Amino acid sequence: MSEQTMPNWLDQRAFLTPERTALVTDEESLTFAELQHRAKDRASRLSTLGIHKGDHIAVYAKSSVEMVQIVHALSYLGVVGVLLNTRLTIDELVFQVTDAGCVYVVGEDGFKDTLHELTQKTDIPSLSFGELMSSEARSVDFLKEVTMEDPYTILYTSGTTGSPKGVLLSYSNHWWSAVSSALNLGITEKDQWLAALPLFHVGGLSILMKSVIYGMPVHLHTSFDVEKVHDAIMNKGVTTVSVVTVMLDGLMDRLGTERYPDEFRGMLLGGGPAPEPLLYKAKEKSVPVFQSYGMTETSSQIVTLSPDYALNKIGSAGKPLFPAQLSIEVDGKRAASDEIGEIVVKGPMVTKGYYRRPETNEDTIQKEWLRTGDLGYVDEDGFLYVVDRRKDLIISGGENIYPAEIEGVLSGMDQVKEVGVVGKEDQKWGSVPVAFIVRREGTSLTKEDVLTFCNDRLASYKQPKELYFVDHLPRNATNKLLRRELANWLKQRRNVQ
Repeated sequence: MSEQTMPNWLDQRAFLTPERTALVTDEESLTFAELQHRAKDRASRLSTLGIHKGDHIAVYAKSSVEMVQIVHALSYLGVVGVLLNTRLTIDELVFQVTDAGCVYVVGEDGFKDTLHELTQKTDIPSLSFGELMSSEARSVDFLKEVTMEDPYTILYTSGTTGSPKGVLLSYSNHWWSAVSSALNLGITEKDQWLAALPLFHVGGLSILMKSVIYGMPVHLHTSFDVEKVHDAIMNKGVTTVSVVTVMLDGLMDRLGTERYPDEFRGMLLGGGPAPEPLLYKAKEKSVPVFQSYGMTETSSQIVTLSPDYALNKIGSAGKPLFPAQLSIEVDGKRAASDEIGEIVVKGPMVTKGYYRRPETNEDTIQKEWLRTGDLGYVDEDGFLYVVDRRKDLIISGGENIYPAEIEGVLSGMDQVKEVGVVGKEDQKWGSVPVAFIVRREGTSLTKEDVLTFCNDRLASYKQPKELYFVDHLPRNATNKLLRRELANWLKQRRNVQ
């Protein structure tokens, strides 16, 4: 039986709807035909460098039209793209490009110094996008089809435990992620998706895949700016925005007493559980929030709250997407309704494994079921509620404490803009919760205010034993809270501020 193939996605989209808008930025707008032409041009120049089918090349860039063109260029050569986080240190970059077996690194012009240093440390040649465009463009036999099980991208996990691992995502994984999302949220001719999440993360990259598969315009933002995103929703036809909690919070504050246009369909929320007060704030403003659950290993979302339940299942991540399956397990057995256990998932959007990590694959993926390491429960109606990361669980005097629960409660204070909770070792209890709080501008908040608020809402063992007021919280490129950094902050602090 031959391997399943499809026409090259960008070729097919440019054939079906050549004049339809593909990308919109502050500087330019591209149709799918124009994007196809540019992607093939970049592919021909990459081929001139001696890059062949099956090779791994690293892409080091912020979200930009040029990066989009390179990602699509890979598909014309059958090359695997290793997408690098631009916030990484040089040592972290060296590890990833060598671990992934990259033969080349290409990146944006503003990172020439880093590219040069990478080459010095690894002997892997590199080029900026500008230098690539100065190279020869020769005639190339582009791949007219993609083999669905072939790898398309490698994205490294954050490495919160041990070394980062490269997640292999195939064309099939990306395809099913996009199709599954459409089966849940639906597609309309007016759809325009705003991408402010980095394209080197799966949340941003998945929007590109949706764009070419759906034939949908993407409004591409280099970074998240509340004013620009608000303007795009209000005045430029954006119907959907992918966000994480801190982004949603900023947008709800900016919205104030205004209302989004009727054409706006909602926010796709990922990156971890959202505080219920924020979800209710969005509900009061008639803003549907489709809370979702997913990770790099699932090519983005695998569980999502559908529009049917967006406003009456507040706090839930929803049900598995149509081709996916979900199980909650405790000690290897399926948990009862409302019983907290490990989230285990299966579906065609789930990776086949990590690059060069056979032992990890054996432990993590069993009979195509991915053990996520996340904790959650399913209610009697089958809706998933994500509790926390298993590694973030605080066990205090034998009691399980979930940082996200405490964060959700404290987020209900009007004076709290952001909050992060982490466990601290304690001789008596084993571990106790500690909270880091960012006050909202123009408000005052004391330790006593917080503890008084907690007294009526949290059991005594769940109440933070230490409080620190800070001007920001550590977050990654997708604005996801980095609790490991909070733990490092805790080690450096001695007195309550």
